[in-house]
Amino acid sequence: MTTNVGTADRIIRLVLAVLAVVAAVVAFAVGAGTVLGIVLLVLAVGLAVTAVVRFCPLYRLIGVNTCPR
Repeated sequence: MTTNVGTADRIIRLVLAVLAVVAAVVAFAVGAGTVLGIVLLVLAVGLAVTAVVRFCPLYRLIGVNTCPR
């Protein structure tokens, strides 16, 4: 896998992942809908994994590369 996620994109993904986890915890705590909580957790994991491995399969499909290398 070649990297296609740049530094700024990684930071944004990690921040969004943290926000999604916080939102999921609040959704579970309030009981406002566990489906929403699960969706947010899956989104958070996806964002965090793509930020760590610096590869986004969706970017590959649509031909986007934010990595300067």
